[in-house]
Amino acid sequence: MNPPEREAPASARPAPDAGLVSRSREVADVSFRAFLAARETPRVHWASPGGLELVGGGAAVRVAASGEDRFATLRTHAATVFADADHEGPPETRPRMLGGLSFDADHEPADTWRGFPAASFVLPAVQLTRTDAGTWLTVTRYDADATPTSVSAALDEAEAALESLPMMRPSGRKPGVADTAWRTPKAEWTEQVEDVIERIRGGGLLKVVLATALDVELSDEIDIPSVLERLRRTYPECYRFLVQPTDGDAFFGPPPERLVELDGRAVRTEALAGSMPRGETPEADAEHARSLLESEKIRHEQELVADTVAEQLDAFGTVREGERGVRKLTNIQHLHTPIEATLDEDEHVLTLVEALHPTPAMGGLPLSEALATIRETESFDRGWYASPVGWFDGDGDGEFAVGIRSGVAGGTGATLFAGNGIVADSDPEAEWDELQPKVRPIMDELER
Repeated sequence: MNPPEREAPASARPAPDAGLVSRSREVADVSFRAFLAARETPRVHWASPGGLELVGGGAAVRVAASGEDRFATLRTHAATVFADADHEGPPETRPRMLGGLSFDADHEPADTWRGFPAASFVLPAVQLTRTDAGTWLTVTRYDADATPTSVSAALDEAEAALESLPMMRPSGRKPGVADTAWRTPKAEWTEQVEDVIERIRGGGLLKVVLATALDVELSDEIDIPSVLERLRRTYPECYRFLVQPTDGDAFFGPPPERLVELDGRAVRTEALAGSMPRGETPEADAEHARSLLESEKIRHEQELVADTVAEQLDAFGTVREGERGVRKLTNIQHLHTPIEATLDEDEHVLTLVEALHPTPAMGGLPLSEALATIRETESFDRGWYASPVGWFDGDGDGEFAVGIRSGVAGGTGATLFAGNGIVADSDPEAEWDELQPKVRPIMDELER
């Protein structure tokens, strides 16, 4: 992968004398791929299965943080940015910060994750918002000289620039794959799993989530906006995201799992754990689903996740668990339990993200012991993999997904990530086989 032309700041804070001015207007539908390709970095993209889709380029303001207090720092900086915000437009186009955080609070941006600090969010300078109700163009400025007149003039210019973009555009040619290599080869992976199983059976651990990475050499340079457009067509039932802090590599993917959504005091989350492939026939597909529901090992793993998420939310309000079922995706299916909560008092979505990350589906149980085992066992840096990615607004509402089924790519290189939950009766060979379909969502959009 190519090094970035400039580094994203390890920490960034808003200017105290600046003001936020934002203006939106409805526009004809346009190719989000073409819009994204024409914008400067930082570039961000967010799409939820519920229909909200955002794509932005440039930064009206960027906030970043590192260390154990990174969530509190982000909330403080965001409160400064959103104070006395002047926005005109429908609620769908309100100013939002988009970005994410690293798996570990002490993450340092280096190597694969060069340009990605421990926490980074951007309020796009120019953004498109698409919902079922229409498409809007938004221009936002955050500085001491920002005025409604100057921002409206910038909106006129941005709208004129849209005229050169097509409504729809083909999703481009796949770059092709020249070579691949697992950072943790199969023999080493199965040894790691065997060691973790021994630790679990020895007591003190219930579950550990082990991950690895697949390095991919591409035949041609990757076109990230084109990959995102293909993922949009292939995985409409999933979230889709892009975070590209600099002119270098981008982190993106179609994760299936919501970490948390907050709207006022209403919270929605879920427990997603255990997996089976999709069947080639309806009968085979139904048999895989039945195996998910009947497997004692998978049910136990998923119950651990659901119970822990509910316990973490219980400190904030009243929690309700829905009925367990099977979530079917394009190439894989999971055991799934919807979870909702009503907060006792107002909270910021970042407070809930901090309480829930990492979930047992990404770390393990008990969490501190599982994380220690991960750090002792894994031989690569997770970076932003399996971490919160999403958005929040000035009211503290927002939505975050878990950054799995994801990869980092740029130039002629990519790194894809996958992981599995290991419990006492896991089978190392089966766990290796279960890794393979988890890199397919992105790999399928790279291979010709």
